[in-house]
Amino acid sequence: MTATLIWILVALVAIGLYLSWTAGRLDRLHARIDAARAALDAQLLRRASVAQELATSGVLDPAASIVLYEAAHAARQAEEEQREVAESDLSQALRAVFAEREQVEAVRAAPGGEEAARELTEAVRRVPMARRFHNDAVGAARRLREHRKVRWFRLAGHAPFPMAFEMDDEPPAALADRAS
Repeated sequence: MTATLIWILVALVAIGLYLSWTAGRLDRLHARIDAARAALDAQLLRRASVAQELATSGVLDPAASIVLYEAAHAARQAEEEQREVAESDLSQALRAVFAEREQVEAVRAAPGGEEAARELTEAVRRVPMARRFHNDAVGAARRLREHRKVRWFRLAGHAPFPMAFEMDDEPPAALADRAS
């Protein structure tokens, strides 16, 4: 009888340790999501700021400046629910403005344009990477949260279900060629 109780106690302790380890892993995943989201927000803000700065610099023609400025301004001011759409619109505006390599070369030829083109190229290159890191962390947390043990024992606590950030982040071809 005593041996059976000891084995039951050992099994309960092992299960408790396993559940504790799983809860800790889930907590680390949620912290990773928060860090990745902060990095994504920083990259999106940087891209919008560089685009807005370029739009107001006088380097682009007036129509391109207006399109780019409005899209960048909308992306910076968007509420959380509309952020993915606004960022996708900025990607589309960047592709429209920098569809031709000649436009990038015109920016580079202007005073201070080389620096502006380099900053914009870096910004549009980093956004997809930051979004991929964020969505990978979200995917890992979602897969763990779908396990029965996590749901049954409520190991996620009151943490909201992680959501991926889906947007059009295709860079303009003329800038993507320049990045490589």
